[in-house]
Amino acid sequence: MDASQEPTGCLSDEEFRQFLNLLRRYLHHDLDQWECLVTQREYGPAYAVFANKLPEGWPEDMFRSF
Repeated sequence: MDASQEPTGCLSDEEFRQFLNLLRRYLHHDLDQWECLVTQREYGPAYAVFANKLPEGWPEDMFRSF
């Protein structure tokens, strides 16, 4: 991560709403089958999994709707 991408703190409420709207748009229009992403943080890596199918063994109630 270079200096131009460094986190600048928590998202504001407006930034979080924008993030969810952009994510929703991505998932509706650009996600093909799945996408797996990783980013490095101060405390280690963070992983994001986007898929068109619930991973086997994962309960649906562990997800938040938006």
